[in-house]
Amino acid sequence: MAADTTKKYQLQVQEYKDTLIKEAEDLIIRGFPEKIVKLNEILATPEFANRNFADVYQELNIPVPDAIPVNSYGDAKEDPPPTKKARMETTVSGTKVMALPSGSVHCNAPICDLIKIVKPVIRGLVEDSNVLKMWISFLIPKIEDGNNFGVSIQEDTLSEIQTVESESAAFFEQISRYFISRAKVISKVAKYPHVEDYRRAVQELDEKEYLSLWLVMCEVRNRYCSLHDIVTKNLEKLKKPRSSNAESLY
Repeated sequence: MAADTTKKYQLQVQEYKDTLIKEAEDLIIRGFPEKIVKLNEILATPEFANRNFADVYQELNIPVPDAIPVNSYGDAKEDPPPTKKARMETTVSGTKVMALPSGSVHCNAPICDLIKIVKPVIRGLVEDSNVLKMWISFLIPKIEDGNNFGVSIQEDTLSEIQTVESESAAFFEQISRYFISRAKVISKVAKYPHVEDYRRAVQELDEKEYLSLWLVMCEVRNRYCSLHDIVTKNLEKLKKPRSSNAESLY
């Protein structure tokens, strides 16, 4: 019974390897060229091609309150200074939250629309890199002395794919950092609504992210091109790293 179970698992693992190898080869032959063409088409759309910073400008829902006069009152007893407006606060789960007079401050809608396009593209590159990485790992032969030139090509290609996979995953962190940074600046605007520099900082941050998203799309397209190029150029050595016949020495 134990032997049958072991054999069953071995067959399932081999089936997984065969499926992954077939998927990887399909990616190289058909998948990568299709995605490169598709990314070029996306980059040619008005959202990415024109890159007009004015398109991502969004007014903050934080009004500038009236200035409070200072030292404009007479006798303190007869004409006391105006009292500060009570801060509007509410309690949610034990945490005090300042209520803005005009409601919540929304995310930048144009940027969010672009992120909806970019994130699936990044995810696709991470997943495709992972498939390619496992494909080459399965093709690496057992360790032997001599005739390892093809194996070194496999290892170099594998290292390049792992780099692409890591860099692609870092693009997600870049997007999350944008929202965190924007939230911090907006909190400064809410606290110091009279300071125009904070409002300008939000606008500059949105413009920077707009350019970064375009750059990410270009980088993903370039990564697909570089992976397709390096794999197709070395496909023969990647599949058969060691020659079956010993080369003549004379």
